Amino acid sequence: MIDLSVEQLTVSYLRDTSHAALAIDDVTLDLAAGTVLAILGPSGSGKSTLLRAIAGLEVLDAGRVLWRGEDITGMPVHKRGFALMFQDGQLFTHRSVASNVAYALQIARMPVPEQRERVAELLQLVGLDGFGDRRVTELSGGEQQRVALARALAARPRLLLLDEPLSSLDRELRERLGQDLRRILVDTGTTAMFVTHDQGEAVLVADRIGIMMDSRLVQLGDAAQVLAEPATPAVERFLGRQ
Repeated sequence: MIDLSVEQLTVSYLRDTSHAALAIDDVTLDLAAGTVLAILGPSGSGKSTLLRAIAGLEVLDAGRVLWRGEDITGMPVHKRGFALMFQDGQLFTHRSVASNVAYALQIARMPVPEQRERVAELLQLVGLDGFGDRRVTELSGGEQQRVALARALAARPRLLLLDEPLSSLDRELRERLGQDLRRILVDTGTTAMFVTHDQGEAVLVADRIGIMMDSRLVQLGDAAQVLAEPATPAVERFLGRQ
């Protein structure tokens, strides 16, 4: 089953009052249920804008976003059932770990006993069992990202969108958390799109890889196939194959 379909998505931005430039140029892709897709590309290639457009945070110049065949292009962000996790996690520093994770459940007015059960389940899933009463400011960077992931998963989103969630961490921690992220997404059967400029992260986390360059999606396929068979000389250079 195809969960997400993006059809000819185009987003522009104004460079000055008289000239618009394309941030996303005619991007089309499908994402099957339970699949993790990494969008890989250099800085400024349009990766994060694509994620934000799918989430409903960008105004589209053209194209459609569909969920299981339903056109959700004009649907408000809060009705899409998607979760977006950013590089810095954007945790509430005045709240405890458990209160951060429970935020979406509180918004949904889930009964408190069920909230507690779900939070405990998520903290165990991300390796933070027993951390619920701590302040997020007491945690390491990696632990904070685990809290952000637990919060993003709390309401069981239809689609999880991750915007370079590991890039602020050191290499060793990125690899360790990347492995855990892969395990968590597989164990929960979550359909996800993961934006990164690091091909090591892409291989570690994703089933499929899309390459964006100059606002266009220039290659899309199984992770191993994309890395082994770059579609263009520019992709080959970006992947370090030349």
